[in-house]
Amino acid sequence: MMSITRKLLDSHQLDRDEAADDEVAISVDQVYTHDNTGTMVYLQFEALGLEEIQIDTAVTYHDHNSLEFFEEQSQDHALLRSAARKYGSHHSKTGNGICHQVHREQFACPGDVIFASDSHTPTLGGLGALGIGAGGLDVAATMGGYPFFLDDPEIVNVRLTGKLGATVSAKDIILSVIDELTIKGGKGKIFEFTGPGIESLSVPERCTITNMTAELGATSGIFPSDEITREYLKRQGRGTDWQPLHPEPDAEYDDKLHINLSNVEPLVAKPSMPDNLCPVTEIDEVKVDQVLIGSCTNGSFADIAPIVDILEGREVHDDVDFVIYPASKQTVETLAEEGLLSELINSGVSISESTCGACIGNGHIPSPNSVSLRSFNRNYSGRSGLNDDSVYLCSPEVAAASAVTGEITDPRELVGDEYKVGIEPDEYAYSGSGMIRQDSNPDQELIKGDNIASLPVKEPLGEQMDVPVGIKLGDSITTDHLAPAKADHYRSNIPKLAEYCLSGVDESYSQRAKEYGTSAIVAGDNYGQGSSREHAALAPLELGVEVVISKGFARIHKSNLINFGILPLKFVEEDDYEQIDQNDRLFIDNVRAQLDDELIEVKNTTNEKTILTQLDVSDRQRQFLKAGGKLPYIRDDF
Repeated sequence: MMSITRKLLDSHQLDRDEAADDEVAISVDQVYTHDNTGTMVYLQFEALGLEEIQIDTAVTYHDHNSLEFFEEQSQDHALLRSAARKYGSHHSKTGNGICHQVHREQFACPGDVIFASDSHTPTLGGLGALGIGAGGLDVAATMGGYPFFLDDPEIVNVRLTGKLGATVSAKDIILSVIDELTIKGGKGKIFEFTGPGIESLSVPERCTITNMTAELGATSGIFPSDEITREYLKRQGRGTDWQPLHPEPDAEYDDKLHINLSNVEPLVAKPSMPDNLCPVTEIDEVKVDQVLIGSCTNGSFADIAPIVDILEGREVHDDVDFVIYPASKQTVETLAEEGLLSELINSGVSISESTCGACIGNGHIPSPNSVSLRSFNRNYSGRSGLNDDSVYLCSPEVAAASAVTGEITDPRELVGDEYKVGIEPDEYAYSGSGMIRQDSNPDQELIKGDNIASLPVKEPLGEQMDVPVGIKLGDSITTDHLAPAKADHYRSNIPKLAEYCLSGVDESYSQRAKEYGTSAIVAGDNYGQGSSREHAALAPLELGVEVVISKGFARIHKSNLINFGILPLKFVEEDDYEQIDQNDRLFIDNVRAQLDDELIEVKNTTNEKTILTQLDVSDRQRQFLKAGGKLPYIRDDF
């Protein structure tokens, strides 16, 4: 009996000999990218010698750096505009909205497999599409018609029963799952949400839930496509794109989880991890200085419209800056048509452009020693743009109530049982002016400003590796540590970006790595969690990192390391982590031959200890590593 996920994987599966026994090779219906990862996608697409996008639908979004604080960001946008025209991608203009939100509004269809260079692509699972995030090189290859190879996932059934109470929202549902499983609990898994409880959840609410399966470390999350999905698409003027999609009766799952929505209460993630959770009722007198609602998690009409009832007859507290980031131009237009935009403004709310913005530290950076309360998806230390920040995560309802009182507040204290979450209009407004739909134009030249640097490509793997340990790190090092938000305007300039690599952990690291020439990184568990940005692998590559040895890797980052020829080795015995110190020298003999085995010996020549590590990759990925990365290996396939 097949789950929704198995149905979609089977219907898109390709017969590829190079797929390992624990992999599936799948075709992709749609691809998209954005201005934080897209320049690398198109530079790699060009490097592969490709002339035209080969799949049905591709879209390029300007959403992360919409305000163009730096000329380098404007250069990125010029490159992306020219690449979209040249290769045949639709183009979402600056200010049109966040990629996941706009893609849901205009392109995603139930039953599609959708691939994008952003870790929150699972958002689209709320519409019954299988959205998977990946690194830019994987996306570039897929745009050229190369299959996507996916580790065969475990499918977890999350059965929802009951009904949410007043002011309790979809954000609280997914935070409850994260509280149960932690940020590592979804690795290698796809979460399939079913049960009678889903009947009370609108598509935008469902998308909030699947969006934050990324914070579980999961491959994706998905809901059925039912009558609620059909009604949403009708409101978008896309009723003909609907098709039903349900698990078969008695569908088989690898694991199950039950959430009774009637028992869910408002939760808050304290600094500085999404799983540092507690009920809002346990937060005692925490004064807030800044409140932000928005992002791809909670920036839809259904997230923003209900809080008007919380603000009605009240004003934003004098000591609080309250900013809303609507997730799309359509959201702004619909709020205006429904008469809600003026009500928000009259209450003291500031309305920002439709952008990722503050979610990645690009605007509204908090001041030192302040508290920022956000309805976003991540509160990693420094992600706000301020090192040693104090960022709490919550639902829009908790955020709005707290903006009124000036301290973290249970919204149930301000409104009664009549409060409704997940409100949708009868019809969504949208002029369509922000989306340019176009075919390829081979005569278009790529526009490359002086901040657009050449793509670093590694040489083929040698016979021996003899490197010092450039840095030793703890658990849960994120992609924001490896490619900090404060260097966002250097996303197309890897040499410059590399100067900021791990600067929030050790300011001297990049200079030390450069002096070493080649080096290793040693880390704890869950290394590389967070964003799909391959910059977190490219910056270490630029600094000469040859190998990362850790207790465990996040899925997308591990693939990115492999794609760029950096060995991702895992300690067989976690205690061996203690046998290596920063500046120790590591030696691997007969590296190419050892690559054909699952276990690789690493000798610490400083203390004469031999450490056994595991290389958990497919045979195809072993060839990538030997060739110096995926790009040089697959270039001849096109």
